[in-house]
Amino acid sequence: MFLNKEMLKNDFKRKLIVMFSEDIQEASPIHQYVAFSSLIKDYLSENQMKTNKKYAKDKVKQVYYFSMEFLIGKLLENNLINMNIRKIAEDGLKELGIDFNKLLQIEVDAGLGNGGLGRLAACFLDSMASLSLAGHGNGIRYKYGLFEQKIVEGYQVEVPDSWLRDGYVWETRKIDKSVLVKFGGDVSLIQENGKLKVIHKNYEPILAVPYDIPIAGFNNNTVNNLRLWSAEAVEKDFDFTSFSNGDYLKAVEYKYSVEAISQVLYPDDSNEKGKMLRLKQEYFFVSAGIQSIIRRYLKMGITLENLDKYVAIHINDTHPSIAVAEIMRVLVDEYEMEWKDAWKVTVNVCAYTNHTIMAEALEKWPIGMFKKLLPRIYMIIEEINRRFCIEIFEKYSGKWDKVNKMSIIQDGSVRMAHLAIVGSHSTNGVAKLHTKILKEKELNDFNGMYPERFNNKTNGITHRRWLMLANPKLCKLICDSIGEEWIYNPIKLKELEKYSKNSALQEKFYKVKRDNKIEFSNYVKENYDIKIDPDSIYDIQAKRLHEYKRQLLNVFNIINLYNELLENPNLDITPRTFIFSAKASPGYHIAKKIIKFINTVADKINNDSRILGKIKIIFMENYSVSLAEKIIPCANVSEQISTASKEASGTGNMKFMMNGAITLATLDGANVEIREVVGDDNIVIFGLSSEQVFNYYKNGGYFAKEIFNNDKRINKILSGMIDGSLNAPKAEFYDIYDKLLDYNDEYFILKDFDSYVKAQDRIDKLYKNKSIWQQMSIINIANSGVFSSDNTVKEYAKDIWNIKKAEII
Repeated sequence: MFLNKEMLKNDFKRKLIVMFSEDIQEASPIHQYVAFSSLIKDYLSENQMKTNKKYAKDKVKQVYYFSMEFLIGKLLENNLINMNIRKIAEDGLKELGIDFNKLLQIEVDAGLGNGGLGRLAACFLDSMASLSLAGHGNGIRYKYGLFEQKIVEGYQVEVPDSWLRDGYVWETRKIDKSVLVKFGGDVSLIQENGKLKVIHKNYEPILAVPYDIPIAGFNNNTVNNLRLWSAEAVEKDFDFTSFSNGDYLKAVEYKYSVEAISQVLYPDDSNEKGKMLRLKQEYFFVSAGIQSIIRRYLKMGITLENLDKYVAIHINDTHPSIAVAEIMRVLVDEYEMEWKDAWKVTVNVCAYTNHTIMAEALEKWPIGMFKKLLPRIYMIIEEINRRFCIEIFEKYSGKWDKVNKMSIIQDGSVRMAHLAIVGSHSTNGVAKLHTKILKEKELNDFNGMYPERFNNKTNGITHRRWLMLANPKLCKLICDSIGEEWIYNPIKLKELEKYSKNSALQEKFYKVKRDNKIEFSNYVKENYDIKIDPDSIYDIQAKRLHEYKRQLLNVFNIINLYNELLENPNLDITPRTFIFSAKASPGYHIAKKIIKFINTVADKINNDSRILGKIKIIFMENYSVSLAEKIIPCANVSEQISTASKEASGTGNMKFMMNGAITLATLDGANVEIREVVGDDNIVIFGLSSEQVFNYYKNGGYFAKEIFNNDKRINKILSGMIDGSLNAPKAEFYDIYDKLLDYNDEYFILKDFDSYVKAQDRIDKLYKNKSIWQQMSIINIANSGVFSSDNTVKEYAKDIWNIKKAEII
């Protein structure tokens, strides 16, 4: 649609009057934000209607991306950029006396995700819309998200993330599109007219109510949809009789038990109630989404036998794997398709992305719990498994060990990753190394069974948010240097590389980075009352807190550097600012102890005048998309130091690289591919390889106590954890100490320590040469275009989903 500044201003004034009966001068900042965002949503709604009509009229094949997380961040500025009206919006608001940047700060991050999995899903939605591909999200509308993290006396404290407290301007409740999801009850099969009919009685009905969020493509008219489901009571949610009798809790008990399904992301599953709630969540949004999709296509006149020609359902990680059984349930039970025909449709419709080899994320559910909560789904999985086991037995000439290893139901558990693989036509890993490990090790038997189904699709990030939005100064410099074509075709960033040795351009890049660092230092001073030096190296590790991501290794190097400075305060090093940001799962005891350890070390080092301010440590609480947008543009060093073989891909590594940080990394996940595109001279690699890690796991030969006894640095660091020298009780960090020594350092932190220290020394030497460092930085930016999610999504569209562009005029 055509829009100019005057039109926008006039529309905004009218919107304020309609919504709040106020003019610009009367309206509070929150009313200004709500009215302005509502106006932008109105503009998007027009194109969303056109998009939906186009898809329906032409019967365009559409992708439905099922994910437990969609970490979409703030949407106002992103939508303005994608609509190509950011400049006129900023100028128009300024003429009306409104500070554009202050307006942007009012928006809260949507509490719909935790880490890379959810951010990847958000990037994919952005790329699908920007490439004019018909692709939509399907997930849960969490009332409180994961949690809001507070750091209190160094400890992580979880409080509710009340992101919906003031409503959410970007969503539209669609009560008329609600569906019923059934839990528990009794299932029986009867013969009727020569066919089996399913009778499901005494179930708990839950109403799944959809809330739709428009997803705008960049500078086109495509507006796709993110549909999030909220759990609501079907029957009365208020027991008036109980209330009248004074039993106030019982009066609302049913309502709260139902709404618990869509309250929080990843409820603590360390107990049976938490596990049950997690399984309920997974079936809830999957069943709601599939019922909604099938209902829509039946209305369009599509026969279910041909559903795979019009629909692709993507299973993002193992959480939505139950989609395989739910599609079978709907097709067989509700629409009476023959099993063989329904199975063919299901496999052709479904595709699965595996995001990890970590056992904790390859979900398994106890049979007893599964049967109780989802009796009909369990029966369907039993039948899928029976037929699959026959297939294995026939292919491998009666090898029962193969059947036992690959069976979907085994050892008292339902193995969801196995269900996803068996019920999908495609299984992909998310980096070359990860896919290699899946095919050759973790899922080798399945690769042998279905070699044509396995493929790699390395993760990607949307360059529009992580350059244009997060780093506008760098974006402008790139455009001034090579033009704007890279915005539409990110591979064109490669043209920057020929200027990497240009001293004038290097100086401009240095200035952009330093300006970002100054801006960030002001933010830190204002929010943490810590003064940091913008001329220091900003060394950043911002990601989920997990032992395999090895924040501990980072801290051990900091302590070692601190010890060296105590021995020699005049040590010739560039001052360092070490920045951490991470959330630990509420039930993950060791991860939360590591957060306390980081903050304890920070408190000691930051307040020790003997080291002349050469080291500063900041732990930034409540990591989010918005915080990442502040942190990433100012980074000099990107810490990607996971134990080799553990990180499937990573996307933070790509965001930092795209913003000119130098990657300090193990050869894990997509770090391998980053090294391939930038070359050995423009990345700093250390540590064990994945092959060496697997060899130690298989054959042994690693003894953490041996390193402790022979490396004085390690001995001093670990002893200092438990001797009270950190101004903490001696027992405070014994659990960490114990895991490293008595449990033999599962993630090889001590083994990689020496190599990591040497890599950090190399970083220091490289940074001292300003020209070399700027050259490395520019080369990283120039080669980051290959990691745009636009490229990744194009590969999914061609190789997995079989969808084509559907441009909206």
